[in-house]
Amino acid sequence: MEVIRDPSPWTELPQGGVVSIGNFDGVHRGHQLLLTTAVARARQLGVPALGVTFWPHPEKVLRPDSGMKLLTTREQKLQLLAQTGLDVLVELTFTREFAATSADRFARGFLYDRLHPREVHLGFNFRFGQGREGDVAFLQAVGGELGFSVVGMPPVEDAKGPISSSRVRRVVAEGAVEEARELLGRYHFVDGKVSVGKRLGRRLGFPTLNLEPENELLPGKGVYVTATYIASFSRLFPGVTNVGVRPTLYENHRLMVETHLLDFTADVYREPVRLYFLKRLRDEQRFPDVLALTAQVRADIEQARAFFASGFAKELCLLP
Repeated sequence: MEVIRDPSPWTELPQGGVVSIGNFDGVHRGHQLLLTTAVARARQLGVPALGVTFWPHPEKVLRPDSGMKLLTTREQKLQLLAQTGLDVLVELTFTREFAATSADRFARGFLYDRLHPREVHLGFNFRFGQGREGDVAFLQAVGGELGFSVVGMPPVEDAKGPISSSRVRRVVAEGAVEEARELLGRYHFVDGKVSVGKRLGRRLGFPTLNLEPENELLPGKGVYVTATYIASFSRLFPGVTNVGVRPTLYENHRLMVETHLLDFTADVYREPVRLYFLKRLRDEQRFPDVLALTAQVRADIEQARAFFASGFAKELCLLP
């Protein structure tokens, strides 16, 4: 997938393709269906499949105090979008000035003049232009005048309703990583580098990797069964991860992500890793003493071993 960031008026952009537009945070199942449908249509027509997205996320620019945390980093989003089969992704820089662009100007001045699309595919709730005045119906009217068709994708739903990025964020923040997998169509993951900690885990008999996460949004405080991809080994390793503040050992400590890998002893400090959250085991809790904590960690590790022994290990190679 070719990525064109912040094209200038003189940047040559592909024309005549099938275009999908969205923020695509998380690239969840709804996004995936929208994009793969558009890609399939582009293949049918023999034209390029183009995605148009925005960075930073509009919420970060228009409501910076909202506290919204994104599911994916910029690079993660690009990786996930590439997996949908898009030929080209155009990333537009979102600013307050850009937000003041009218829906009509965006539709005519950018979509039509710069991309000259055959078709445009949008999610059911996508809005664009100043005051969010543009929607599927608006663009269909403009497309009817200018000669391109517009397809509005209905929501992908489960028993609890439409799948949306905001819903996935809420589920992940609650620590419901198995439900998040159903909404995302993949396991939620966090990227980062392994940092040097205080080696308390090693002294307790359970050495851990301390992750410096790149992602804004982490699963809620708790203990999880996880799989860690270590780039230097080019493979995944099963483990147990605690997301929290280690209340038994510290008071008012910063949030930490610590992973104990099963049967792993190599030194991987400062190496990049990707941490997949597979199953929530329990809430983080305060123990009366270190002995009680150690006993619970042993129990967590045994639960993780049972999880992987149940057949999940066969799926590890399928993780993206």
